[in-house]
Amino acid sequence: MRMDAVDQRIIALLSVDARASYSEIGTKVSLSAPAVKRRVDRLRADGVIKGFTTIIEPAAVGWTTEAFVELFCTGRTTPAQITLAARRHPEVVGAYTVSGDSDALVHLRAADMGHLEQALERLRAEPFVTSTRSMIVLSRLVETPAPVPAPG
Repeated sequence: MRMDAVDQRIIALLSVDARASYSEIGTKVSLSAPAVKRRVDRLRADGVIKGFTTIIEPAAVGWTTEAFVELFCTGRTTPAQITLAARRHPEVVGAYTVSGDSDALVHLRAADMGHLEQALERLRAEPFVTSTRSMIVLSRLVETPAPVPAPG
């Protein structure tokens, strides 16, 4: 899939405000609203844009406690197994395979320490998890959406 500078600008604008109208975006990229819609439809069909979402402030819904948990797994655990397990836990907001000693890194959010402890115990109970190492988040310093590559 080849993207031109206009496609990249449309993606950048949508990443800042996914609710922007095709007309608003068109004004900024010098295209008509229907032309922007066609490009967005093509970017979605090609899998460049996977979807649109709402970003919720965790504190606003009472989930103010978070941690990163390193998972250490049995020898033949696959990324697919970790993915399925992570999706079973509503407190998991991200899961990643990683290099280093651990097999995966899981980001948990919970209402309080008790809730976090319960979520961690459920995660530890997964049959392939041999041990965990947790880091409690004290404060979030930087959170940004995924970067959009510069045109060129």
